[in-house]
Amino acid sequence: MQRLRRVASSAIWSGPLLWLALATFFVNFGQGLFRGASTNFFIDTLGLDGGQVLWLAGLREVPGLALMFIAALIMHLPLTHRTAMSALLMGIGYGLYALVGSFAGLVAVAFIASLGFHNWMPLQNSLAMSLAPKERSGRVMGAIASVRALAGIVGVGAVALISKLFIDMSLRLYYVIGGLLVALAALFVLRIPSTVGTKVAEPRMLLDRRYWLYYVLTFFEGSRTQVFASFGTLVLVEYYGLTVWQISLLLLVSGIVNFALAPALGYALDRYGERWTLSVSYVLLALSFIGFATFHNAWLLSALLISINLLVTLSVGLSTYVNRIAPEEELTPTLSAGVSINHITSVAMSLLAGTLLRLVGYEALSWGAAAIILVSVPFALALRIPKPLEMHARMVTAK
Repeated sequence: MQRLRRVASSAIWSGPLLWLALATFFVNFGQGLFRGASTNFFIDTLGLDGGQVLWLAGLREVPGLALMFIAALIMHLPLTHRTAMSALLMGIGYGLYALVGSFAGLVAVAFIASLGFHNWMPLQNSLAMSLAPKERSGRVMGAIASVRALAGIVGVGAVALISKLFIDMSLRLYYVIGGLLVALAALFVLRIPSTVGTKVAEPRMLLDRRYWLYYVLTFFEGSRTQVFASFGTLVLVEYYGLTVWQISLLLLVSGIVNFALAPALGYALDRYGERWTLSVSYVLLALSFIGFATFHNAWLLSALLISINLLVTLSVGLSTYVNRIAPEEELTPTLSAGVSINHITSVAMSLLAGTLLRLVGYEALSWGAAAIILVSVPFALALRIPKPLEMHARMVTAK
């Protein structure tokens, strides 16, 4: 009986969280379809070079810079409605990729998809963490990350299978189908009660010194994550000649690893705290990037890409850290501000990387990413979760 009580108390799933998980699945299923084909679509179909791919990665992140201002404009709407609108806009934007024939057109539709995506991420996180107690936020985020990985597995696996069976199929079709799946996720979000979220008015914009460590760490997060997300698979396609189905298979394996281990990483956040979990992950990430710069074997680089994709999952620890220390009404505006801060570096570093790739090579970019990650470690070690009495005193003071 006592064991049953413990199991019940540790359960995180509820009806609304299941609807959010289903929406997350469809969003990432759609993204998995065009992520598996995107590098080859950019290079083989549109004829872009590596520098242009990295420039695109930077330009499409520009909407993220203004997210805290955009979020302020729609703050009066229920959290579920904001989240559903973001999924719909993202789906429309991704579907429009199928129509482009030039770099300029690609940038235009990327802006639309990016606006939806960058609104979706902090709102989805806020919605997920609103559906469970703070002490279980790591488990919730780990579970959502696992669903995200499972959807990626299905999407990328579909690309790998279709590209083997239907070699002549246009890569544009992946964007049409993927965009429809992402837009469909909005319907599932709307099944969640509109009362979920804050019970008091949220500030339209918020930058508070209490969250300075979060701001610093998310600032560094933007530079290394965005650059690697752009050139990780690009290196394997352009430098080592991997095909669509090989990249899809690699991302499939990466998704399986994330699906299996993401819940354990979420548990680690709850069990050991963000301070030690993030610090260890940053050290391991730095070592992985050093390996990416050092080894010149496609198999080893593929293995390192899988390990980096897994460790990047722990970036949700920044969101759970804010959730643990912030009053409920400050969670969403703080996460939205974090996205804007994150994109100061993600935009700048992507554009810089696109310029430097041909001059210094991907190895130098990997060394630079490793250095940035190591700078993050002292700040991660400074993270502290206030005790309940101290946290209550802070909230009272803030009011």
